[in-house]
Amino acid sequence: MRVLTTVSVVVLASAGIGHAVLNSLDADIARVDPFKDMKNRPEAGHGMNLLLVGTDGREKVTEAERRKYRLGGAPCHCTDTVMIVHISEDRERASIVSLPRDSYAEAPAHTDAVTGRARGSHPLKLNAAYAEGGPTLTVRTVENMTHVKIDHYLEVDFTSFMKTVDVLGGVRVCTAQPLKDRYTGLDLTAGRHLLGGGQALQYVRSRHTDGSSDLGRMKRQQRFLAALVSRATSSGVLLNPMKFRDVTRAVLGSVRADKGFGTDELLDLGRAMRNFSPSSSEFTTVPIGQMAYAVKGVGSTLKWDGPKARKLFETLREDRPLATRGAAPRPRAVQVAVAPQQIRVQIENGTATAGLGRRVDGALAATGFRTTGRPTTASRPTVRRTVVAYDPRWDRSAKSLAAALPGAELRPVPGQGPLLKVIAGADFKRVTRVRAEDPTQGGSGVVTGDQVVCP
Repeated sequence: MRVLTTVSVVVLASAGIGHAVLNSLDADIARVDPFKDMKNRPEAGHGMNLLLVGTDGREKVTEAERRKYRLGGAPCHCTDTVMIVHISEDRERASIVSLPRDSYAEAPAHTDAVTGRARGSHPLKLNAAYAEGGPTLTVRTVENMTHVKIDHYLEVDFTSFMKTVDVLGGVRVCTAQPLKDRYTGLDLTAGRHLLGGGQALQYVRSRHTDGSSDLGRMKRQQRFLAALVSRATSSGVLLNPMKFRDVTRAVLGSVRADKGFGTDELLDLGRAMRNFSPSSSEFTTVPIGQMAYAVKGVGSTLKWDGPKARKLFETLREDRPLATRGAAPRPRAVQVAVAPQQIRVQIENGTATAGLGRRVDGALAATGFRTTGRPTTASRPTVRRTVVAYDPRWDRSAKSLAAALPGAELRPVPGQGPLLKVIAGADFKRVTRVRAEDPTQGGSGVVTGDQVVCP
């Protein structure tokens, strides 16, 4: 009885301390009202939907950190990262859906935050919604695109991100290939790494480690979030009120949240995450139907695959798991370093055989490559051996493409850029199926946290 009584007192005291601590922090959270005057919103589903937005705010970053982690330059006041985080009604699963920042979107009518002028509905890239109308327009745009009602809004900048990682003692990530990006300064060898706040920021910001650009960056962000959840749930942070206070203070000290995201919600999430394991989280990216979708006045965008996106968000609204358990194994394919879904390809017919370019384009698209769908004719129709022309900066992507075209010649072309070129020759017979070694790569497939954290 004495033991039970002591335990009960400790538990109640811890809960009281936790609530008191969070009440003190609640007053320090910067508040926004992203739901002000919003009408005709989607019907609420089951579970809780949080819109997590990462901005390029760097006002509180020190000069030394700016130089070390290459955070110079003027911020664009836009969103680098947009994710819907769905917490299931039973609080046993978190489903995270990444929305590419360059997604083609239709902004609802609003008042421009910069000019103060009223604007009608118009096309734009998703990340530009924040610059034009702040959190409110961002939420409205996401809800219009997904028909998922957003319950809470959380905005994270560079400073809060780095502090959160540091107070957890770093986050461990693994990479099968070396990662180097001269723009962010990221330089990781293949293997396991414990990343502090600054390095972690480089890891989730990098877009130039290969030809995958934003799609590859989103996959790394998902991998990092899985590792972050694993670190938080395995380190005892959520069971220790004082540690929980330190982490929460780091997270909330420089974020912005909606007025309804307060103490009770934080405690609810904290309790839910105590039972989490890496397999409790699942990650995906909204399916892309067309890369480089040109829009007048907007530029090159990513157009979603309508039917697949609708199915994804319907699953979210109905509070069902995104990952299919016990799915049939994939057919055999050659393993490559870069997923075909992340490689853009232009096909040229280098022979006099009519229709060869279209045949190669279709075969590569069928195995997942992002072909332009508009094959052209090469300058000379006498090419005997198929050629893969590529910029040396995207050599891993070129090797992955060449694996699908056995016998093809790799031809470096400095300055060509991320778009690879295939000149189909007389030797072309077929395309070999390929798939990425890394399960987090490739299209919008769903992965669970236990598949992407370090073993």
